[in-house]
Amino acid sequence: MADTALDVPSRSPLGHAADRLAAATHASQGTIRLAELPFLAQLNIRLDAKGAAADAVGLALGLQLPLEPNTVVRAGESTVLWLGPDEWLLVAPPGTQRDLESRIREAAGEEFVSVTDVSAQRTTLLVAGPGARDLLAHGCSLDLHPRAFGPGRCAQTTLGRTQVVLVSRDEPGSGFWVLVRSSFALYLTDWLLDAATEYL
Repeated sequence: MADTALDVPSRSPLGHAADRLAAATHASQGTIRLAELPFLAQLNIRLDAKGAAADAVGLALGLQLPLEPNTVVRAGESTVLWLGPDEWLLVAPPGTQRDLESRIREAAGEEFVSVTDVSAQRTTLLVAGPGARDLLAHGCSLDLHPRAFGPGRCAQTTLGRTQVVLVSRDEPGSGFWVLVRSSFALYLTDWLLDAATEYL
């Protein structure tokens, strides 16, 4: 019998780099914390922000879709990122994508909605600690000062010449999420570890 995708155990794009990330975190003595957050559910949602589906989907998810550009709304373990006037990215705990997709489609009813599971497209790197902003500033052209890119903000940008979605988390000390395509994850990890050398 042929193997199917369901028979193959999931492998994180950065599973083999976990020891190096942990070693850098330990060596920085609390200045930098680096880790992969693997297998987060990620759903791309497209719908009319002014239509009935937007409110219905928000109720089904227990949060309202953010309407202000480059902002984030979080409720419980779910986070929704504004990507465009009619586009959002829902990030949630691993394994929840099917349930969330069903809830979104059911809530939208006959209204137009596009829901695409992009969980396997990207992985997420956590960059936290007092030196996190300075570390990211080495390779990101955004103004990362808290006044310009404070908690609850997100942006599609480049980091170390790699396309990423950068999220400034709103929990105290939680730092940043860097959502990166799986095929570029190892390169970006190597870049971050190299850029973090001054903190080690």
